[in-house]
Amino acid sequence: MENAITTLTGPTWNGVRYFSTQLQGGFSQGPWQGLNLGEHCGDCPQHVAQNRALLRQSLPSEPHWLRQVHGTDIYQAMAPAQQALLWDQAPAADAAWTTTKQTVLAVLTADCLPVVIADTQGRVVGVAHAGWRGLAAGVLEKLFLKLKRQLPNNTKWNAWIGPAISQNYFEVGADVYNDFNQINTNLAPYFIYNELNNKYYADLAGMAKFLLLRQDSLMQVSLSNACTYAESDRYYSYRRQGKTGRIVTIAWLI
Repeated sequence: MENAITTLTGPTWNGVRYFSTQLQGGFSQGPWQGLNLGEHCGDCPQHVAQNRALLRQSLPSEPHWLRQVHGTDIYQAMAPAQQALLWDQAPAADAAWTTTKQTVLAVLTADCLPVVIADTQGRVVGVAHAGWRGLAAGVLEKLFLKLKRQLPNNTKWNAWIGPAISQNYFEVGADVYNDFNQINTNLAPYFIYNELNNKYYADLAGMAKFLLLRQDSLMQVSLSNACTYAESDRYYSYRRQGKTGRIVTIAWLI
């Protein structure tokens, strides 16, 4: 089918649907070629609107879009969105959660981690955008705390870490290594040092899994193992291209 979208998901969860989009299909051209869903990255607004309309066909309601700022603020989606908010109108937050069915959560990424968390009975779900800054600042822990407060007696949780830049391509400086080492010295093994350029290669997904299990050692954490940088035919990558589009990771309770 022309302009049909493609997606990636993880294990089947009771009462929850979730997936990340890929760049195939869509209306965007040039460096945003494909299904770019980000309004804030220089693409033609009409093309983004067409792409979002295409995505909407796969959803039970309009997504709750966020104005992401690499922070730790959490947005509560109380009910299905009645309209899709533009970037500058959307709430400034880097994670969202809901207990209301058919309420669609969304985070945009192009190398950063998209993370979905839900209880195993499908009563509460949250999504987070976690680049290295948000991960170091505790956005995942803060989101999980919000979810856990809704179900204080629940002991079974699922998490899925979607497409993001892999360790082979995520080069960072000593400042990033030191930030994470100060959080927990057990995070040091998630960095590989390169003596030639005095840089480190960071495993964002691995650190996210570690931090989630630190919150709940019984949590079932699944990794997509998809690399946005390496898989140029499937994903946008800010590190690879600079001017580029955004995929979205979506989740809702059914």
